[in-house]
Amino acid sequence: MKIGILSSGGDCPGINATIRGVGKTAIMHYGMEVIGIHSGFAGIINKDIQEFDEKTLSGILNLGGTILGTSREKPLRKQLEIPDSEKVEILRNNYKELGLDCVVCIGGNGTQKTANLLVNLGLNVVGVPKTIDNDIWGTDITFGFDTAVNIATEAIDRLHSTASSHKRVMVVEVMGHHAGWIALYAGMAGGADVILLPELGYDLEAVTNSIWERAKKGKPYSIVVVAEGIDSPNRKRPVDYITKQIEAVTGIETRETVLGYIQRGGNPSPFDRNLATRLGGHATELIANKQYGRMVCMKGDTVESIPLSEVAGKLKVVTPEHDLILQGQRMGISFGR
Repeated sequence: MKIGILSSGGDCPGINATIRGVGKTAIMHYGMEVIGIHSGFAGIINKDIQEFDEKTLSGILNLGGTILGTSREKPLRKQLEIPDSEKVEILRNNYKELGLDCVVCIGGNGTQKTANLLVNLGLNVVGVPKTIDNDIWGTDITFGFDTAVNIATEAIDRLHSTASSHKRVMVVEVMGHHAGWIALYAGMAGGADVILLPELGYDLEAVTNSIWERAKKGKPYSIVVVAEGIDSPNRKRPVDYITKQIEAVTGIETRETVLGYIQRGGNPSPFDRNLATRLGGHATELIANKQYGRMVCMKGDTVESIPLSEVAGKLKVVTPEHDLILQGQRMGISFGR
């Protein structure tokens, strides 16, 4: 068999570990031929590929980013009924000309949605979930999330000392447009006093009251963690709005810190390396068994798979009943409600 591997969408720690997991399992255990496809789905359209062997796949386990590069090319950006016909035809033809039996698509929600559309076009595809946001439906966790939480937690830890020294409120923005998993996990692990998530909304008065109550109890500083996707009026940047409102209402000096792409960069954590290796290996097993049109996933500590059709168009978001939220509330942490 001959398989291709591509990574699409935003970069993320652990992609290279996944490429290695897929490729080495395919070559060394199943005797498959493996090619790497550069720049996501654009690489199939442009036939931008490289041959993989065991040597090529050595030394990449701990590397951040992706050796294949990535792009946000979506050849089926429109509805399946009216796709970009030229790109679709090129993609189909190149898939056949390259002699591929299957393509492993490593990516987030958009990638898995596109992968499902390719399945509907008759191509053999297996998906591997990747995102630091941990918001892909159908899997308990995605690689990249643990690394991002570690990075964000370390930043919050460092802000405690300067906030305490200056008696300030520090507002930290972490990634998460629609799902607040990083804010929740890093905020709790970093000892934040206020954590604001897109899923829960917030009452600004509840936020400022929480900070003011801390100050009255002799706690001169506070840490506020916000996901970048929380609401704000008139399309203001949420972290700017929250920072200015806290200082205006409480009179306490307030500063903002935006972690941004730092959360995506650098080497993957040991947990993410092992998770990516397991998911990659299972993706190859699905191909060997000709179980196409599926996405590998974690259920508890077990690697499983589900149909890509069940994943496409869905998000996994934080619910108010999550254990960390309930426990945080018991401990006096404010979630802005």
